[in-house]
Amino acid sequence: MTTPRTEHLVLPGVLTEDEAAATVRGILAVQREDGAIPWFRGHHLDPWDHVEAAMALDAAGEHEAAERAYDWLARHQNPDGSWYAAYADGAADDVTDTGRETNFVAYVAVGAWHHHLSTGDDAFLDRMWPTVYAAIEWVLRLQRPGGQIGWRRDDDGTAATDALLTGSSSIHHALRCALAIAEQREEPQPDWELAVGTLRHAIRRHPERFLDKDRYSMDWYYPVLGGALTDAAAKTRLEEGWDRFVVPGLGVRCVVPNPWVTGGESAELALALWARGESDRALEILQSIQHLRDADSGLYWTGYVYEDKAVWPLELTTWTAGSLLLAVAALGGHEATCQVFGGDHLPTGLDTDCCA
Repeated sequence: MTTPRTEHLVLPGVLTEDEAAATVRGILAVQREDGAIPWFRGHHLDPWDHVEAAMALDAAGEHEAAERAYDWLARHQNPDGSWYAAYADGAADDVTDTGRETNFVAYVAVGAWHHHLSTGDDAFLDRMWPTVYAAIEWVLRLQRPGGQIGWRRDDDGTAATDALLTGSSSIHHALRCALAIAEQREEPQPDWELAVGTLRHAIRRHPERFLDKDRYSMDWYYPVLGGALTDAAAKTRLEEGWDRFVVPGLGVRCVVPNPWVTGGESAELALALWARGESDRALEILQSIQHLRDADSGLYWTGYVYEDKAVWPLELTTWTAGSLLLAVAALGGHEATCQVFGGDHLPTGLDTDCCA
């Protein structure tokens, strides 16, 4: 096993260089030889969290391991361009959820662009282009006339007409990364440009087009993290939800009113704060969740029920560690991570905010 490059993964009160290296090794210890990164060994893999962990590996210079993760996705892509929602951790990769979720499928574009920016590997991008293209085309077949994206298609072909704000915000980010890949390859995708513009308009102007999940913190910050809300609109949204979701010194609630803070949501909020220039508050959030760190493995517990003073559930997840490493990498100036999550360097598509 190589020694992770962690000089940009050091933050006061969050990670020392040795701790960052231990966290990277913790993810590598869970990754299988075939490239798959389950939540933890013996649990399932889902495509979104698999990509999140792979990006963290790239941020630490573990490019070969990250590439194996993307190769796993390419090998397991369904003929229609999708992936199943969950695969068992085992040699057979048995499917445990035969649904196909749109934000899970789209996220490969974010990871592939991040890997290219991390490595400069044009051959990788050429090899992954058919995978990314097929995934994005599959996702956009579930876009509704109002711009929002249906959240799932079942194995019998039934497509959900309901859209999730968190999922659609993540897809907005993925579409912009897919457009960046298309631009790099000089293969314009005007339909994608229109799709991202109409999706952004729905997120900004039409909350009624999404299921009401206002209790969930992800619906609060994801329009900012996904780049649909910027500037004053982003600031206003984060301020409006701050007292509802942020528990000082402990992290971010997953859902109100439950007294449960989670590492993944906290790290993602930190990344959203960094993206809009609030690095000090981002650092405070990351510092507040270090009580979730497991010193032995370097990984992080998924969450903590603070009224009971109890870790719950008892699982150390690769995606929680991955999201934290990505937030730290952004604050530490890792160029690829900053370009992917900062948003200033990503195509915006066609602006349709003038539309009804």
